[in-house]
Amino acid sequence: MAGNETKRPRRRRRRIHLSKLYTLTCTQSCFKQDHSRIGGPGYSRVVFCNEPDSPDADSSNYSDNYVRTTKYTLTTFLPKSLFEQFRRVANFYFLVTGILSFTPLAPYTASSAIVPLLFVIGATMVKEAVEDWRRKKQDIEVNNRRVKVHKGDGSFDSKEWKTLSVGDIVKVEKNEFFPADLVLLSSSYEDAICYVETMNLDGETNLKVKQGLEVTSSLREDFNFKGFEAFVKCEDPNANLYSFVGTMELKGAKYPLSPQQLLLRDSKLRNTDFIFGAVIFTGHDTKVIQNSTDPPSKRSMIEKKMDKIIYLMFFMVVLMSFIGSFIFGVTTRDDLMRRWYLRPDSSSIFFDPKRAHVAAIYHFLTAAMLYSYFIPISLYVSIEIVKVLQSIFINQDIHMYYQEADKPARARTSNLNEELGQVDTILSDKTGTLTCNSMEFIKCSVAGTAYGRGVTEVEMAMGRRKGSPLVFESNEDDVEYSKEPFVEESTVKGFNFRDERIMNGNWVTEPHADVIQKFFRLLAVCHTVIPEVDEETEKISYEAESPDEAAFVIAARELGFEFYNRTQTTISVRELDLVSGKRVERLYKVLNVLEFNSTRKRMSVIVEDEDGKLLLLCKGADNVMFERLSKNGREFEEETRDHVNEYADAGLRTLILAYRELDEKEYKVFSERISEAKSSVSADRESLIEQVTGKVEKDLILLGATAVEDKLQNGVPDCIDKLAQAGIKIWVLTGDKMETAINIGFACSLLRQDMKQIIINLETPEIHSLEKTGEKDAIAKASKESVLLQIINGKAQLKYSGGGNSNAFALIIDGKSLAYALDDDVKHIFLELAVGCASVICCRSSPKQKALVTRLVKSGNGKTTLAIGDGANDVGMLQEADIGVGISGVEGMQAVMSSDIAIAQFRYLERLLLVHGHWCYRRISTMVCYFFYKNITFGFTLFLYEAYTTFSATPAYNDWFLSLYNVCFSSLPVIALGVFDQDVSARYCLKFPLLYQEGVQNVLFSWRRILGWMFNGFYSAVIIFFLCKTSLEPQAFNHQGKTPGREILGGTMYTCIVWVVNLQMALAISYFTLIQHIVIWGSILVWYLFITVYGELPAMISTGAYRVFVEALAPSLSYWVITLFVVVSTLLPYFVYSAVQMRFFPMYHGMIQWLRYEGQCNDPEYCDMVRQRSIRPTTVGFTARLEAKRRSVRRSESI
Repeated sequence: MAGNETKRPRRRRRRIHLSKLYTLTCTQSCFKQDHSRIGGPGYSRVVFCNEPDSPDADSSNYSDNYVRTTKYTLTTFLPKSLFEQFRRVANFYFLVTGILSFTPLAPYTASSAIVPLLFVIGATMVKEAVEDWRRKKQDIEVNNRRVKVHKGDGSFDSKEWKTLSVGDIVKVEKNEFFPADLVLLSSSYEDAICYVETMNLDGETNLKVKQGLEVTSSLREDFNFKGFEAFVKCEDPNANLYSFVGTMELKGAKYPLSPQQLLLRDSKLRNTDFIFGAVIFTGHDTKVIQNSTDPPSKRSMIEKKMDKIIYLMFFMVVLMSFIGSFIFGVTTRDDLMRRWYLRPDSSSIFFDPKRAHVAAIYHFLTAAMLYSYFIPISLYVSIEIVKVLQSIFINQDIHMYYQEADKPARARTSNLNEELGQVDTILSDKTGTLTCNSMEFIKCSVAGTAYGRGVTEVEMAMGRRKGSPLVFESNEDDVEYSKEPFVEESTVKGFNFRDERIMNGNWVTEPHADVIQKFFRLLAVCHTVIPEVDEETEKISYEAESPDEAAFVIAARELGFEFYNRTQTTISVRELDLVSGKRVERLYKVLNVLEFNSTRKRMSVIVEDEDGKLLLLCKGADNVMFERLSKNGREFEEETRDHVNEYADAGLRTLILAYRELDEKEYKVFSERISEAKSSVSADRESLIEQVTGKVEKDLILLGATAVEDKLQNGVPDCIDKLAQAGIKIWVLTGDKMETAINIGFACSLLRQDMKQIIINLETPEIHSLEKTGEKDAIAKASKESVLLQIINGKAQLKYSGGGNSNAFALIIDGKSLAYALDDDVKHIFLELAVGCASVICCRSSPKQKALVTRLVKSGNGKTTLAIGDGANDVGMLQEADIGVGISGVEGMQAVMSSDIAIAQFRYLERLLLVHGHWCYRRISTMVCYFFYKNITFGFTLFLYEAYTTFSATPAYNDWFLSLYNVCFSSLPVIALGVFDQDVSARYCLKFPLLYQEGVQNVLFSWRRILGWMFNGFYSAVIIFFLCKTSLEPQAFNHQGKTPGREILGGTMYTCIVWVVNLQMALAISYFTLIQHIVIWGSILVWYLFITVYGELPAMISTGAYRVFVEALAPSLSYWVITLFVVVSTLLPYFVYSAVQMRFFPMYHGMIQWLRYEGQCNDPEYCDMVRQRSIRPTTVGFTARLEAKRRSVRRSESI
């Protein structure tokens, strides 16, 4: 075709074009007088094509094509960002106290209050600006892409996307993205068809066929558009990717427009040299932008709890302020008698005994500002810094790098790092997530005879369950999974079939050779595959819409039916002729392709063979194909059903193959009706098409069934076993058949032989008899009652079993039953049953059901849920879960783009959760607790000093001592802890998965632990204040005989606090690095440097700190002795508590630390004893399977 003749191929060349895939007889548009909705509400858009100067076009005021995904603009950044910052209650509180610091009420200078706030807010705003600038650069790149636009004189000029207007005619070339939503006018092919990749829209990698109207198909040259004018009326902008209703008026005639003519923005033109299109929707009116909803805002449980702690701290601040103000008011009222030396009779309102109640109110405001240091101002920004650094470590982990695909792990958001350490339930997709989504043709059933001697991984697992001697196991512990030794590895990708009866042409000697011929001929003809020929080797490879399609065509080729060429209307196959016994080339004229979709669950082609026979070749799911067989076509039905069930038991994906002959009259009627149905613009267009195709896809003759294997990914059984030992429940949500899902469950040890299966489905005689009557209301009512009864019976089984590891249950439910189980009045009972089971498998689940199940689990038990999937059908589930993990597999990037974290293989989930999840949870938990501890230690000394001074609102420390405490003297050590600390190494995290249960139980961030750290802060403040005050009070501070004043007492207490909080950090750290030594000892050193340098500044600046360290503190021996004594006394209680707990009441990580310390890590008995401390018994995984086997042996021996 045009353009392809002159292009020189590099390594590969195409003998045919992808455009020649369909005859598209069934998609040719024809006029149909059914446009009643056009022009009405929702269908009012009017487009003047190629008329940029038309006054009607100018008056439309449609959106331009500039797209913005940024959160801010240059004008909105400051107000919007400030609003975001001060939505945090802590920041708003500091803003209020900062404003009040400019009033006489302030106990400190305004600058000392404002500067830290500006620093914290500024740092966060800079982070927001950097993130938004990255989005801005992406927007600039997209908006500045160029496309050829018609200038009006028959020539096209390159313009930026953002300059496009509705009605423009554009020329898009091969492998370019569409700049807006276009109506396809013509392409480089005569029939105006093109191929489109929609991976950016729906995650599907298969190519979609689009075709322009026949009336515009001749516009294939630039000059054809000089003088071209068209008038389009269509639907208004909406988010439905799969619908489009409109009409085009051209030269006085109207033509219907459908989704077949719509090219969506951000989809890519593939295998077509160029297309011409008219711009219909631009910018934010395009369907892809209409679909781009903001991702759900997710916050971790720790972050939510942290808000509650801050509210608690606010309450404490208010309470202390109220107590102090009350005492101050009473004291001020009596000042004429008690504090006469303060001259209360001439004092201002702040100390006026005659207005003591007003003075108390003013004191309350002053105290609220003074006690603001109870709230850690740098908490939020420190946690954000730590989480970003943690995410970098996750991204850089070489153990989660998939070299084969060059894909590392990618934390796409840092907000949920600690949530990775608290996952209670994993909800997993099956295909492409647990399995490889790499299909291999392994077995088939033809004419009632089963062929194929391969052994699947599921069959090996079944053999292990049944004790089959044919299955080879590499060790006696039954842990390793391996292939049967006599089975050769497949040398052809997609083909792992072994059976000498039909290989190498031996099928001609089989009893039903004619049926076998038709079976493999159907595989070679009924598909949408494109052959590609290697220029050097002349070998044929195939480009298919799905792995299944490729496996079928490859299988047909390997068994003697080689599909090698396709043209606009033909398919060429090399096959063995039964009569002559020679290899011949046969040509099949393709008349129609009836595409596969999830509703039809089948695909058909109508072809004409060389003898002039019209054949309908059909393949599809068993539940739709068997009911379409004719009475004379069921000869092998019983045997085929049995084989299909066996294949499903082996974890294989099956399809039924059948055919029928059509007469010319029947085909002519069908052709007219399908054209009419596909050209319809009415709302029931799809149902009309289904009716027409349903009438021709009937009375089929059964040929047999195919079975392809979707293998488990490497490491899946081991990963599931480790996650189960960690106390994590695993649910599988799949669209596969129940038998297939069950046996995949056995293969990866989610199920085991001694598990009691609770199966909920609607395969009952009562339901089947009702379905025959067709009364929908009665069917729905009976189905719901049946599901509810099965759920209640399942709960009764759980109750009577008494629970325990030996009575593990598995719940298996199909999609029909799940629809009723998720009803509002049933779902909570269903959840109670599911939570009580060790494994849950939901079969035949739709994407919406996956999302609803995830929502139910998340809201029902209040625990952290993680969803993992790889396809566009998993997006709802990923967004609904607390954490969404996308597998960057072969089904496009939609799941990854909607996920919070992306990994390349399911097995990496083990390290992501058990190592990084545990570390992040422990670090963030300890970090937050420590933040409140150090601020309470500091803030409560202010309260004690104020109480000591009869609540006079006098701070114990210099203004800048107050301001820099959180920013300079105690912030870096806690950040280092959040980034580097490890209670145990990664190796021990994986060796002892029960360590993860600390996060599942939330023991490190429970209210008991939080309040314990707070109590630590309170008693530390009490010890520091009273020891310093008592030590300094009775005697002279230096050799000159001077007694200490506020500056000396404050400086001594501040020094003790800096030492205590930093050494407390040293006691809390489990894993020291050089960086942690630097920041801990460096923070203490910075304090001494600051007080020295600050004290040397003029007295107007340094105020009470003027030379206090050089002249008063440093020369005094008592200052150093008191510091040492106070620091040791303050830290001693925590040290004793930690030692006692570690020795006599160790937590999980403490036990493992003892194991490592005492060198008992390799002692099986001691390790088993530690594992017995697990609060949640392991009920799935091969470890549980081995334990169940041991229990069975012990029981049999006792008998």
